[in-house]
Amino acid sequence: MKKIPVFLLALLLSACDDGFDEMNVNPIALTAVEPAFQLNTAIVSSAPGYGNLSYETTIVKQMITPFSGSGSAANFNQDNRTVSNGNWNTYYRTIIRELVDVIAQTKDDPARVNLYNMTRIWKAYAFMVITDTYGDVPYVQAGKSYLEGIVKPVYDSQESIYTDILTELDAASAALDASKTKVASDVLYDGDVVKWKRLGYSLLLRGAMRLSKVNPAKAAEYVAKAVAGGVMQSNADNAIIRHTASFTNPVGSQLNGGQSAFFYLDQEFVNFLQKNNDPRLASIAVRYVGAISGAQQVESRANRTPAVQIGAPQGFDNTTISTAVTASKLASLWDYSQLDKTRMAGLTAPSFLVTHAQTQLLLAEAVFRKWTTGDAATLYANGIRAHMQQLATYGANTAVAESAITAYVDANPLAAGKELEQINTQYWVASFLVGPETWANFRRSGFPVLTPNPYPGSDLKTEGFIRRLTYTDAELNVNKANVDQAISRQGANLLDTRIWWDKK
Repeated sequence: MKKIPVFLLALLLSACDDGFDEMNVNPIALTAVEPAFQLNTAIVSSAPGYGNLSYETTIVKQMITPFSGSGSAANFNQDNRTVSNGNWNTYYRTIIRELVDVIAQTKDDPARVNLYNMTRIWKAYAFMVITDTYGDVPYVQAGKSYLEGIVKPVYDSQESIYTDILTELDAASAALDASKTKVASDVLYDGDVVKWKRLGYSLLLRGAMRLSKVNPAKAAEYVAKAVAGGVMQSNADNAIIRHTASFTNPVGSQLNGGQSAFFYLDQEFVNFLQKNNDPRLASIAVRYVGAISGAQQVESRANRTPAVQIGAPQGFDNTTISTAVTASKLASLWDYSQLDKTRMAGLTAPSFLVTHAQTQLLLAEAVFRKWTTGDAATLYANGIRAHMQQLATYGANTAVAESAITAYVDANPLAAGKELEQINTQYWVASFLVGPETWANFRRSGFPVLTPNPYPGSDLKTEGFIRRLTYTDAELNVNKANVDQAISRQGANLLDTRIWWDKK
């Protein structure tokens, strides 16, 4: 066998190595992501989904499922961490990571001042959802595992989180500048700085009102800042995620898929709308009259007339509910009213996150508390009207006639001595399907007055309603020392434990 001279072997190896690095690099792989796309990803990911059905909308008695199994949650007042981790996984582990990265990329770039401040506003929105769900959470060190190598972030107190959220919303909203580079094609407002400012200040109003029991003085201070800055002026300012066939509505995906026969409108929600002749019920509900199985929930049985709607009661599973079914003279549990999956729960139905209607109702309460000027009764009526008009966004067959809106508003004026109850009960209706916000305002205000879920064997120990969701098992395993510190400060890791602003 011939030996290759050493110098020739070296030459061959050198030649083989030439260009080797370049050959092993994908020429079309992304080396960087456009920050504006990351913001859009974070916004689209904010649409309420499965956990919204299983926990928030059920806690506030708008939706209910009598079925048990892997999805058991607020329907049985159960601490099911495979479901309750939804907001953590979506918001904390995904949305916040994107937003923190965008902020890091844009904070020192004068040309991207609007993208930077829009992202600060959405980060404040996302953290309100997270901290309102769990209480104390990582905030200052959140989302920095890649940027700074922080893999076990410290948990901040909810009080300190809200202090910074208010500061951030005030500063970021004020810093938006229409003379600077427009952020084209953002999914909310297509870069419209005026609308983003109104969103920021409307969120500032929302955040300020969270403090109504724990720090009224600070609440009043930031309500004044929000009003001075300029909140939403009409439904054209609503923060809406407009879903498509490619990015379907998460609630619609559940109710048009394997969960289509599982969820029903709650009895108290339907009864409230019926009792008050609320025209919104016709836009929301459908009943498949006489259905004895999910397979029989077909259009030929569909009845959308408000008078025939019957909400499902809480406190039962799919076996024990037979007594309630018989009492209501229904064919089966599948005969109860549902959220209409062909309209408001359609696959491409929009998701509303922050609205003019909500903002008007919060202003009505702020006026009543003398934290700003105005006429509470007018703002209250405007809030109801705005939500009824908002329903047309789902489609013509969900729109409420102007004559019906006027008749309802005229028949339901703000009454002396009942202001807080009326305002916040209407907020409950106006925030339908925005589960995190409906639940948060219910805890803050104490309205509407609802009957606790009487299901036996509840995981609740001291409260009638779930006050928070528990920390995830993953955090308890991976970041235990910091979670334990939060628990020692906040209270036991239970569904009963009230978060900082949720006072009796």
